[in-house]
Order: sequence, then C-alpha cells, then structure tokens
Amino acid sequence: MKRFLIHTMGCKSNQFEGAVIEENLIKSGFEKVKKLENADIYILNSCSVTHKSDSEALYLLRNAKHKNPNIITILTGCLAQIEKEKLFENDFIDFVVGNDEKLELENFLNSQEKLQAADIMQLEKFHEVRLEDMTKTRASLKIQDGCDNRCSYCIIPFARGNSRSADINFVIDGINNFVRHGFKEVVFTGIHIGLWGKERGLTLLDLLKEVENRTELVRYRLGSLNPLEITGELLEFLAQSDKFCPHFHLSLQSACNKTLESMNRFYKVEDYLKQIEKINGMFDLPFLGSDIITGFAGETDEDFEITRENLEKSGLSQIHTFPYSIRKGTKGAAMPHQVDEKVREERAAVVKAISARKYNEFIQKNLGTVREVLIEKHPDKSDGMLKGVTRNYITVHINSRDLQLLNTLCEVQLTGYKDGKVYGKVNK
Repeated sequence: MKRFLIHTMGCKSNQFEGAVIEENLIKSGFEKVKKLENADIYILNSCSVTHKSDSEALYLLRNAKHKNPNIITILTGCLAQIEKEKLFENDFIDFVVGNDEKLELENFLNSQEKLQAADIMQLEKFHEVRLEDMTKTRASLKIQDGCDNRCSYCIIPFARGNSRSADINFVIDGINNFVRHGFKEVVFTGIHIGLWGKERGLTLLDLLKEVENRTELVRYRLGSLNPLEITGELLEFLAQSDKFCPHFHLSLQSACNKTLESMNRFYKVEDYLKQIEKINGMFDLPFLGSDIITGFAGETDEDFEITRENLEKSGLSQIHTFPYSIRKGTKGAAMPHQVDEKVREERAAVVKAISARKYNEFIQKNLGTVREVLIEKHPDKSDGMLKGVTRNYITVHINSRDLQLLNTLCEVQLTGYKDGKVYGKVNK
C-alpha cells in the first residue's frame, strides 16, 4: 500500500480541494501518514496569491526531497497551474498536476506523463466533486470555481480559469446528503461565489432561494463577496432568513478610490461604507470581515492615509490585510511607481492594528448577549471543554463538559474575553 502526505496552502476552496484529494486517495487504497519519513508520496497543494506563497511551496518540496530522497513529490494547485513545465527546472519536483486534474489525482499517479495540466482558460464546465468527510462539525460545499474579473494585482484568474457554477440540483443533493448525516451548517465556498449562475442567467439569490425551499438545512454561511454583488434584494432576503448566518466577508482591497481604480475594482469607497452601515443596521451584530492590500503600485502616503481614515470609521469587525505582492503576468506588475517593500509592510502593520481594535470592539458588543452556538463534534483538545461557533462567527469556549451537547445547537451567553478567547455558559 502506497503511503502519502499532503500539505494544502491558501484559501478555503483550496482547503476543500485538498480534503477531496485526500479522500479520493484513501478510497483508492492509499494510506495517509503524518511524517515525511513514512511517506512514499508528498503532495503540495499550492497557493499562488503572493510571491511568498510560491517560495514557501518550493521550500516545502525541496525540504521533503532532502529529508526523504526516495519520496515522489507532486506539486498541484495554483502555482502548478500557472508555471507548469517551468517547474521541472527544480530537480526536487517529480510531477506537476493542474487545478482541475488534481480533483482526480489518483488517476494520474501511475502515468508516465510528468505534467498533467490542461489550459484551464478553456474549461467551461464546473467539476462536480463532493467532500464526504463526516467528522467535521460544519460541512463545506464548493459551488463555484474561477473568476471573470481581471483585477490588476491578481494572478488567480489565470490559475483558476473563467467562472463556472455548480448545477442547482448538485448543490441541493449535496446539502440534503449532509443533512441526512446530521450536519447543521454548510459553508458555501468558491473562488468568486458572487458570480454563481452568471453563465446560466441566474444569480446567487436564485440559488439561496432554492436552498431554503428544498432543504432542511438549519444554517448556512457564505464565502467572500464583492461589494457590488450584495444587492438590496439579496440583503432583504438574507435579513428575513432564519437559516443565514450573519457573517459577511467583503473583498474590499482598498479604501481609497484612486487605488481602487488602479486595481480595476469597479466601486467607490463611499458606496461600500454605506453598504457596511446598511448591513450593520439590518442584522443583529453581524460579523463583517474584509480584505485590504497595502502598498499597491502608485499608492502614495496620502492615498494610504485615506484608506486608514476610511477603515477607522468603517463598521467592519475585522480586516485581513497583506502587503501587495508583485505577480508576474498581471497589469499591476508593469505599473510605474512600485511601493518599497518595507513601506508596504509598515502600512500592513497599521491596518492590522486597526483590525485588532475593531475586533475587540466587536467582541465587547457581544459580551452579555445570548447567541445560538453550534457545538463542535469534539471537545477542545487543550482543556476538554466544549466549544462552538455563533451565527455571527465568534468561536466560544463553553464552561461545560457535557458530551451530550456535541453537534447540537445551544443558546449560550457570552460571558468573557481573555487572551484572545471568548468564553460562555449554556443558557438554561
């Protein structure tokens, strides 16, 4: 029996796909191991959103070959899809498998072809795969892949292809299967889920209406959305839903109009600040996360100051930020006035500090309230206590060891916040 070790980097979609690879290999008779020295095959499911993630992927593969010279190394994911045959310049890489092909990786392991990566821009059909792992508390269902936007900083459309949507019946069947296995919550993932249904003349709202009408799912959560995709009609539907978890992640990228225009983002700061305010007014303490890139080409000190001021006054709960990474093949890479890397890092640190303050404010507003918590299927490993996640995306450590509450929905009062952890007690 061949033994494998897999490491997955990056976004939730890639994590989902990494789990699919693992499941497929085990079904095909492979054994998963935890240590390199025990593995016959090492699979690196890469991310390519920054040059640092590329470097990390190559380092991990080089390290695997160094520690176990007889191991077969397979690079898949976004770096594999973009660079393809160029990667064989590295003698520590044995196979390169593209983003679509990796979903059937087990079929390529006996092939003599070292490169398995077709032109992903030619793909028109969504690759329907399900994750059957029933050990997790919240199920993930990938409903979309690819992206039709061409933001000037982003390489991902060339790694993922154009937008492709899962069929409605595939989504409904997947959810009903999860419900039959006792799942209370499903997270919808994809590269750009706001584009779901575009090629069929449908919208994400159409899908969510079907989900609510045709399934017994108790809770669902959405992945990242572009601000332009959160229409008034969608918000009204979500606000009236008793299944939707009020957890929004808005892919903002900058809070300065000049920078947004350079990034090829088609909205204004004023519009999404109003949208954030509207969402906060329509839901009970919703979690509002966002992404911000600092130091994009041409971003001056004055531009960043505008971003800083707008983020400070925004109603966001948390901000995921990272310094701009120049990606060869994007419009941003060829732009003049590139910002010094040290300055990019310094600006990212400023945004991280804003995020920390905002998250603390968000938690403080929630303390004392009673929230519906989905208790995880396994107690916390460190102390044996129960823990779970509220609808508005707060992980709560609960003062109970009652194993009968595992994988149930409980009303929990949030009682404290210490050392980065939120604590609560079951509200009886």
